[in-house]
Amino acid sequence: MRHRHFLLYKPYGYLSQFIYELKRKKKLLGELYDFPEGTMAIGRLDEDSEGLLFLTTDGKMSELIRSKKVAKEYYVQVDGVITQAAIDQLQMGVEIGVNGQKYKTKKCQARLLECIPEFGPRGKKIRDERHGPTSWASITINEGKFRQVRKMTAAVGFPTLRLVRVRVGDVMLGNLQSGEVIEVDEFTNLKQVGIK
Repeated sequence: MRHRHFLLYKPYGYLSQFIYELKRKKKLLGELYDFPEGTMAIGRLDEDSEGLLFLTTDGKMSELIRSKKVAKEYYVQVDGVITQAAIDQLQMGVEIGVNGQKYKTKKCQARLLECIPEFGPRGKKIRDERHGPTSWASITINEGKFRQVRKMTAAVGFPTLRLVRVRVGDVMLGNLQSGEVIEVDEFTNLKQVGIK
């Protein structure tokens, strides 16, 4: 059987799954595209997070990409104008809560984004500008604790308002639009499909 692989720009408000057992109505990935049976998301993005998501019918590929060897980069809009001191703290690791325990995040790459990224408007308005300024930062991590990036920015005093994953390994979100899906031959050879 030939496995199939996809890249998706997951929109705000969708769960990174195909089946949801609880009674509440949720938006699921299967509503975005006619995926083949057995397709699974590799890793997750929270319901209120957006950006690059890999999907595959190959479970072995899933394990490889979720490993700590593969860096994931996020662009994060935060409440307030983030300081260099806060960026430095993020890079060195901060203490967050994971499963009721204190956990210190591993060293990571973080930087202030000088220009506002050109993402389209989010499905739900973030908040009114009258509530004060916001700023954007890039955070690249090799681990993936539950809601880790959100917890990290909150730990340094700048809560996350919007979070978009822009890179997994060498694969960039590129020009994908929110909700768009493209099928690719494999995840290691993506330069061929125009994603730089």
